[in-house]
Amino acid sequence: MGHPTSLYLLLLLLLLLSLLCWGQRSNPHSEKPSCDRCDLQLSCNCSYSGFNSVPMVTGSALTLDLSFNNITVVTDDDLTGHTQLRALSLHGNRLAVIHQSAFNSLWSLEKLDLSDNQLTSLNATWFNRLGALQQLNLLNNLYSCLGSPPVFQGLVRLRRLGFGGPALEEVRRGDLSGVTQLEELTMHANNLNRYESGALANIWPLGSVTLSLHGPFLTDVALASAVLNDVSYPETHITLEDLHLVQNQSVQPFLVVARRRVRYLNIHNLSISDEAIVNLLVVLNGAPLSFFSFDAVTLTGEGRWEKASWTDHQSIDEVLIRDIVVLDIYKFVSFLNLKFLLQYPRKVSIINSKVFVMPCETSHLLVNLQYLDVSDNLLTDLTLEEALCHGDGTLKDLRVLNVSGNALKSLTLMSQLVEKLSKLTHLDVSRNIYSSMPPRCSWSSTLRYLNISRAKLTTVTSCLPTTLEVLDLSNNDLKSFTLSLPVLRELHLSGNKFLRLPQGRLFPNLQTLTIQSNTLNMFERSDLQSYERLQNLQAGQNKFVCSCDFVAFLQSNIKGGEDVHLTDGKESYVCDSPLSLHGQTVGRVRLSVVECHRVLFVSVSCGVALFVWILLCVLLWHLHVFWYLKMTWAWLKAKRSSRWRRQRDRDNTDSEALLSYDAFVSYSERDASWVENFLVPELEETRENNEDAINPRTPRPLSLCLHKRDFIPGHWIVDNIMSAMECSRRTVFILSENFVRSDWCCYELDFSHFRLFDGNAGGDVAILILLEPLAKDDIPRRFYKLRKLMSSTTYLEWPQEEERRPEFWRSLRDALRQEEED
Repeated sequence: MGHPTSLYLLLLLLLLLSLLCWGQRSNPHSEKPSCDRCDLQLSCNCSYSGFNSVPMVTGSALTLDLSFNNITVVTDDDLTGHTQLRALSLHGNRLAVIHQSAFNSLWSLEKLDLSDNQLTSLNATWFNRLGALQQLNLLNNLYSCLGSPPVFQGLVRLRRLGFGGPALEEVRRGDLSGVTQLEELTMHANNLNRYESGALANIWPLGSVTLSLHGPFLTDVALASAVLNDVSYPETHITLEDLHLVQNQSVQPFLVVARRRVRYLNIHNLSISDEAIVNLLVVLNGAPLSFFSFDAVTLTGEGRWEKASWTDHQSIDEVLIRDIVVLDIYKFVSFLNLKFLLQYPRKVSIINSKVFVMPCETSHLLVNLQYLDVSDNLLTDLTLEEALCHGDGTLKDLRVLNVSGNALKSLTLMSQLVEKLSKLTHLDVSRNIYSSMPPRCSWSSTLRYLNISRAKLTTVTSCLPTTLEVLDLSNNDLKSFTLSLPVLRELHLSGNKFLRLPQGRLFPNLQTLTIQSNTLNMFERSDLQSYERLQNLQAGQNKFVCSCDFVAFLQSNIKGGEDVHLTDGKESYVCDSPLSLHGQTVGRVRLSVVECHRVLFVSVSCGVALFVWILLCVLLWHLHVFWYLKMTWAWLKAKRSSRWRRQRDRDNTDSEALLSYDAFVSYSERDASWVENFLVPELEETRENNEDAINPRTPRPLSLCLHKRDFIPGHWIVDNIMSAMECSRRTVFILSENFVRSDWCCYELDFSHFRLFDGNAGGDVAILILLEPLAKDDIPRRFYKLRKLMSSTTYLEWPQEEERRPEFWRSLRDALRQEEED
């Protein structure tokens, strides 16, 4: 029974493992890293990120750079979905395994870089679906052969191919089957020991070939010759790397170069002796070589070239020597023994080779020289004067002279040395230590191109020749340019301290202006319109103030709405200020109407605000808000004054009543006759014909407050009104048309209106007497409390009939004495 149980447990364990593996397989991206460093051009730079596997990247990427990570494996689904990818770089990883279908979805891939990895073999299935591939780099891996079947069979569009490395030992015929036409072929085969003749012979035309054949040149001349024989064509540029030529045997493969009539030969990273140079010149005797280049050369010996003086190299047109190091230079006799070579070239370049002097005798030998480049050396004013034979015009055919990157100091001397070079058109004196420009100079009258960039110039003077068509003053300390150059077509002023564009009237024929990385804040359409023929402008990488006019102008230019084109790209134009726009590209800035039309906005805003204010004032006036505010202020002020006065009176007379009058009479001056002739006599005096006179209980006469009689002279009228109202039990309003039109009556009515809200006032403070018929609507609307009072309270009307007047007086007395009766 134990065995079946164990079997069941084993099956259960296998089932769990399979489910776990299936779960991981069903979610392959659960722990996969991602990279989002993609720009607007859909170029994703994920290099130097420490990835151990291919990260997830947007499927719309066009370029993907995964170089210099720690990727070891590319699985079948790492690149799934990248159907639009054009370029993929896995350079500099530890890549050892690539699934056979890893690149199947990359139908659009044009460039693939798998160099500097640990691939021990190549698989043809990797490239089966890469029909669009044009560039393939397989250099410096660990494979020893290209493999079988041919790995490049389907790459019919391939134009650039690099393969090989330190482990490559064999190249067989058919390895490059399918590759029939290349622009560039690079093969690193320093340790190659087996090569089948014809392996590279079927590739034609072949633009350029770079071969690293260090071992074959030293140990197997026949193999090296076979390789050279298969790739050498008259128009093919041959570059040989990593050579060590010391004996006659080591230069024998160059016989193939001579026999195949190669015209362009470049040797890079070369160690050679003077003896080997003699042997090389003998081997290449009569060859139609027109371009000969030595790059990164270590030269040994004593400079004994005489044995090659009989050779014929008259076809040499251009010689380039770069980064040469002469060991034991003090043993070298001279280079003058190479005079049989110096008479032929038209172009000579000796770059970064520590040349400190070139004797005048050597210059006299360069009879056909038209182009001389001695840049990045150790020349001084004194030694250059020797090289140019003190300005006597020895190099009569010289058209281009490049002495950049030396230790020259005097522009005056430079101009004198080239004055008699009657065919000189191009002069490059950049990267020297010129600190000032003299006021006058004497240049060659044929000079058209002048480069004085990367010096220390602070001013521009008339030293510059007016014949210039191209002038480069980049990377100096210039702040202005006021010299007129009538035929100038190109002006380069980048890297200076210009605050504004130079005046266009100085350059009537200028077509191209570069003024990047200065201190420009802005430029306008009018600035460019001063240039009559300007077509191309590069003014990016400045600290732009993004004003409305500048942003609008530049955005119009970017859209092609201007005659002048910004050739350095819209991304170069970045706002420095205002702070809210700092770091934004000008092309994406969106400014509001408030920022761009501030004067108009302020004007319109002020107009609208004024209109709203007027409208509000009219509305407030219509709603009597101003009246309420005015009355509130007056009431508060008078109330405070009245409270202070009552407190004083209370302190002076503790038992005296504060109410001094039975009623305060508010009336119009035009109704004074009625008040004086009827109201006052009737209420303040006891008349004999009065019915109450015979009554023993006839009450005392009433005390009225009249403004003409009882107001205190010299006091504020409002204080008098408030005091009178507060010292009266009632306020009697004599309403008439005259009352409504009277200002002071309105004030008294206003204060009565406020007193109705006073908590100390009774509910029947006001007594209304209509002296004449008066409609409720005749009372101003702001006295809504009184209007309401007229609607809800019985008011007295002065009767016109004589017989009804006693009843009127009785009702009035009762109303005034109501509080006493209570």
